[in-house]
Amino acid sequence: MNLASYIDHTILKPDCRLEEIEQVCKEAVLHGFATVYVPPFYVKPAADLLEGQKTRVGTVIGYPMGYAPTPAKVEEIKRAIDDGADEVEAVVNLCAIRNNNWNFVANDIDSMATATHLKGKAIKILFERSLLTDEEVRKICQIALESQADFIKGSTGFNGQDDSVETVQLLRAIVGDKVKIKASCKITSRADAERFIRAGAQRIGTSAGVVALV
Repeated sequence: MNLASYIDHTILKPDCRLEEIEQVCKEAVLHGFATVYVPPFYVKPAADLLEGQKTRVGTVIGYPMGYAPTPAKVEEIKRAIDDGADEVEAVVNLCAIRNNNWNFVANDIDSMATATHLKGKAIKILFERSLLTDEEVRKICQIALESQADFIKGSTGFNGQDDSVETVQLLRAIVGDKVKIKASCKITSRADAERFIRAGAQRIGTSAGVVALV
């Protein structure tokens, strides 16, 4: 298994510095990671550093709770792609979900997916599975499918609860092979990463990608 091709090498600390972005990009190229995920502020420098490399650039939209109005998130997406992002992870509005405002949620997801796809890029729909019921998760997944999202992901990693193998299995049971799944998880070994892949994850977001290859 080419484990590196599953890894989104991630640095989203609120206080990260340019030197750390440069280091993460170097590690990604060295090991052949799929994508580097950085804060929106660092998309352009990361894209410059990775120009001509196979490793892609990704960033987050509406992070971490999706509170921003939909038009603002759409503009975030456009700016990120113009700066060089190949992928975006867009957080849905958790307040709208908990209030059963599914028309709002559907418009939010569809607007973000449309803005991304019109520019020929990939979108991952991101939510906090640990704060939601199974039924809410099913509804989000169905909307993501209808909006032709490229990936779904059940944790921002911000709320203190990473994805579990069980979450990945639940998402796979809901969507089958109709949409890809990304897991956000702390991994300490190659075996940890392979457990998530066997459960159905096609991508793993982690700051410990180098550790996983040992």
